Amino acid sequence: MEILSGLNQAEIEKITDALNASKFRARQIHNWIYLKSVSSIDEMTDLSVKFREELKSVAAVTDVKIKAKQVSSDGTIKYLLEFSDGECVETVLMRFDNRANLTACVSSQVGCAVNCSFCATGKRGFIRNLTAKEIIEQVLTIQRDTGLKVTNVVFMGQGEPLLNLENVLRAMEIFNEDFQIGARRLTVSTSGIIPQINKLAEFNMQSTLAISLHAPNHNIRRKIMKIEDKYNMADLKTSLKNYVDKTGRRITIEYLLIKDVNDTVENAKELAYYLSDIKCNINLIPYNPTEQNDYKRPSNNSVMKFKYLLEHSGKKVTVRLERGADIDAACGQLKGKVC
Repeated sequence: MEILSGLNQAEIEKITDALNASKFRARQIHNWIYLKSVSSIDEMTDLSVKFREELKSVAAVTDVKIKAKQVSSDGTIKYLLEFSDGECVETVLMRFDNRANLTACVSSQVGCAVNCSFCATGKRGFIRNLTAKEIIEQVLTIQRDTGLKVTNVVFMGQGEPLLNLENVLRAMEIFNEDFQIGARRLTVSTSGIIPQINKLAEFNMQSTLAISLHAPNHNIRRKIMKIEDKYNMADLKTSLKNYVDKTGRRITIEYLLIKDVNDTVENAKELAYYLSDIKCNINLIPYNPTEQNDYKRPSNNSVMKFKYLLEHSGKKVTVRLERGADIDAACGQLKGKVC
């Protein structure tokens, strides 16, 4: 049984050709999946009943199930999705007041091998990569369930996207071409997998690269992010400068502020120096507590002081608007374990 979600039009045409149907039928099916977000072939009402029955004999729209769904007081929705092999991941729809944008935060792996100390996902360990179809199904599930059109996709859910680069790039291609989401509305976040960052530099894509840095120096970073032992900050900086030189694109630096760990005035000055010759914006993320560690969130005063010092260095700095913390849907809180 072929699953239609995640196929491009040329791939759908192979199915319609086998049923002796026209390419126009393939275009209709494609539109029902990506533009109208149907969940079943029976909903494709401009196809004849006879053809729908023929199509159902060889294909289905999806085999993904919503295992659980939580809605935050701020409108954020977190889904626990179950795939055909029984594995689960979480994906999040974020809405922002007074903005038309609807952002899907998608997962790229079941579990994660990077195992950052502040992140709940890594505690499961790495289980497997998601296929491109499984990544795409996360956005389609959101659209089917809400009736809304996702406008932005960020690869900031469970897993390390650059350790599943082939499937992530395939999914991004379909988000761009089939969902008609602009490339600049697609963001890939990484803990700093240097060989894959170098590969992305060669592709010269228009999407945004975000780096989960979270520390101003090597010693702090290796305490909270094991990846620092393999890809250290000095080598990462060289890779980022190469990326900017080759693409001309500005990088987003993500920095998780943890009380008494990386949030001091001296830390801000160190970070400003490290980033001084990198073309980037900085996104500060006040820590969201998890049950996995004893880290604490810094005070608002500490966050704003940190922001001011970085802005004084000439960088554009934002503080991430927290979404979904009351349902464990905020940065670092996704687990995908309730299966």
